[in-house]
Formats: sequence, C-alpha cells, structure tokens
Amino acid sequence: MKSIRRTQSVITLFLLVFIGGMALLVYKINKEAPFYMMHSDNHQLGKVYDRNGDVLFDAAGTGYDENHFLDVGNLIGDDKGQMENTLVAQNIDKLNNYSFSEGLVKEGGKAAIYTTLDHAANRAVYNAYMGAKGCTVAYNYKTGELLVCTSLPSIDVTKGYANIGELESGTLISKAMYGTVPGSTQKVSTVISALEIMGPDRLFSKTYNCSGQYMNRSGKPIDCHQSYGHGDQNIQQAVENSCNPFFAQLVEDPDLPLGRLKDMYRKLGYAVNDDKPQYIDIDGIQCEKASTTLTDSYDFNTQWGCIGQGDTLVSPMQLMMWQSAIANGTGKMTMPHLIDHVTDVYGNTTETAKTKESAQLFTPDTAETVKRILLTNGSNHYTGSISGYVLGIKSGTAQVKEGAEENALLVGFVSDERNPIAFCVVLENKYSTPVYAEQIVKTLLDSLCS
Repeated sequence: MKSIRRTQSVITLFLLVFIGGMALLVYKINKEAPFYMMHSDNHQLGKVYDRNGDVLFDAAGTGYDENHFLDVGNLIGDDKGQMENTLVAQNIDKLNNYSFSEGLVKEGGKAAIYTTLDHAANRAVYNAYMGAKGCTVAYNYKTGELLVCTSLPSIDVTKGYANIGELESGTLISKAMYGTVPGSTQKVSTVISALEIMGPDRLFSKTYNCSGQYMNRSGKPIDCHQSYGHGDQNIQQAVENSCNPFFAQLVEDPDLPLGRLKDMYRKLGYAVNDDKPQYIDIDGIQCEKASTTLTDSYDFNTQWGCIGQGDTLVSPMQLMMWQSAIANGTGKMTMPHLIDHVTDVYGNTTETAKTKESAQLFTPDTAETVKRILLTNGSNHYTGSISGYVLGIKSGTAQVKEGAEENALLVGFVSDERNPIAFCVVLENKYSTPVYAEQIVKTLLDSLCS
C-alpha cells in the first residue's frame, strides 16, 4: 500500500513538473518568438507615423513621393542596420507584426509607432536651409513632445546604401544629438551659474569695460566681435551685445569662484574636465551631454570655454532643453520624447508617453531672471527678423575647423501659452550660404504656429 502511494506521489510530482515545464516553454516561445521572427527573412514591420498620420517609415518603401522621407531620414532611420542611433533601430521590436498565437506573420498587421513629429514642419525647415548644412530641433516645452528634428545632409532611406562610401560626413546621424561648439549660446549657462552663485543683485551690480579686446590676468587676449568695444556694460547689455571681454572678466571675478562654477556646470549636466561622459535617453536614442574643461579662472581656455569655444561641446538638443527650464520658470527641464504611443499587431495601444521633468537644475528665481534677460534681448533685436512672436533668444557664433569656418546658432523659446515652443538652430559655415539662422527660425515657427 505504501509502495503504491509512493508511486502515485512520484507520478503526481512528475506530472506537475512536466505541466510546469510545458507552461514555461509555451511562455518562453510566446515571448521570444517575435524576437526570432524579427531576425528572420520572413518578418514584417509596421509603420512609423507623424502626429498627423503621415508616414515617416515604411519598410516597403514604395508609393511615396520622391524624397518623402529625406527630411527625417537620419532621425527615423530604417531596418537595414546602417544607422543604429535612430528611432527604428532602437525600437524595431515595437514594429513587429508577428502574432505567435495565430502562428503567422499578419497581413495588414497594425503594429506601429506614432511619433510627436510634425512632418510638414520638418520638411519646411529642411527646405529653408536651401542646401546648406546644419540642424534644427524644436519641442513643446510644456509637454516634451519633439516637433521638429531635421539634420542636413540627410538621406532618403528608400534608396538604399549602394553609394554609402560617397555620402557626405554627417549624413547618417541626426546632428541634434551630438556635441557641437555652442559659441555664445554657452553664455546662457554662464549667466545661470553666476545668478545661482552671486544672486541677481550682486550680478546686476557688476559692470566691466570692453574696449574691443581684454588682456586677461594670464596675459592672453580675449577679443570682442566689435573691434572698437562696447564700453561699460552690465549683464543685460553684455548678453545683448554677446560681449566676450565682459564674460572673461566675470569668470575672473572673485565672487564667481571656480569650484562653485564647476559645481553649477555639473548640475546643468556638463561633464567637467575628466568626468565620465553621460547621455540623455530619448526613446532609446542616445543624445550626448555637454562637456567642457575648467582649470583656472585666469586661464584663457577656461574663460574661452565659458564663452562657448575652447573645449566646450553641447548638443543642440540639450541647448534647447535648458530653454525649457527657463521658459517654464521652474529651473527644471522638460524631458523630450519622440514616441507618442505604440500599437501592437491588433491595433491595441501598448505604450503611451508621459511628460517628465529633470531634477532641479536652478531655482525658479534664476529661471525668471534669465527669462527676462532673454525676452529683453528678443524684444530689442529680433522683432524685425523673426516677426510675429514674443521671443526669449540668444545667438551664438562658433568658430570650427580651427577657425576656418563659423557656424551660426540661435536658441530660444516662444513666450506664448498657445505655442510653448523651445528651439535650437545650427547653420554651418554661415558665410557659404545666403541663408540666415533667423530665416530658419521664422520658417520653423510659422510652420508650427499657423
């Protein structure tokens, strides 16, 4: 009798283990089968859409106008493996139209990524460059929705890569995600840092003289773009005039100790000196964080770095994100996202974006003070060239290729609850084209705010 019971127990245990193993196997197959289908020759991908239902990616690639995908090609990417840091490459599993339960690749499956992009606005901005190179990025600084992210030169992914060796440098990447010399747009970070360290009363009480060139305390000249100088200036005037000698003297000021300046730059997201580089994640796409070298308040390269040259590099994306912390008056960045929602093979929504903020970068008081500075600059200098908008704005001229070329930058925000847009425009080698950065901003805003 005991022998029979033991046998029954063993059989029962065996059956339980068998059933459990089968359940685990079915679960594992159900979970992993889509992955293997995605890496087979039999996979079928869904589409990527813009916010208005326009197609931004279709693996079939037929039936579209010539260069339909060109303006977003190096951001959206494709499934060919040539562009890894792109939306499709980093989210290809979300486009899988395979259903294990039905045992087939769905014909007409509804797996899709719906983005926040406005394709028409991207195309308008792309065309506004008139063949020049650079990039433009813009988003809703309240919600974080990326609206425009175009980078030139770009590629129509439907045409393939037969001539990949002949493509211009930068064609296969979205330049908005990579560090660039910020020029005087960097001065926004220096103003924020000075306000946090000194406070507004002390900073606004500072005046420094500009005669066209300042010989710093280590005996190196800091030149101003205006050869005859600006005379005595306060911080508002120095921002509006983008005066290098003023900012060199500010960095040397004992009220702005280098240790605290480095701490503030790190808080803003810079890798300072030998800090390990970090990245901002935008739906799987890696965006480089800012970096700079600060070694001595009297050192030329340190001052030059705080002015926006030297070793300083900032991605256009991060330059734009800082504007959100100013425009919102919070001192917190609104984190950008590119995916609005995702649907599975049956058309069911599986993911929906949520608005997220960064940690506190600076105080709301500092945000409001910088906001006033930039709005005053916009009112005094940009109402003609970018008409119809109340703008907080800062320009920059970045010397690149050892001074052989100069890039033009504009960063800013629209002060309008109906159109809360922050942006960064980079126009490369500005003297080689009749286009101005202001024209690109005007096109951008007219496309998004109409």
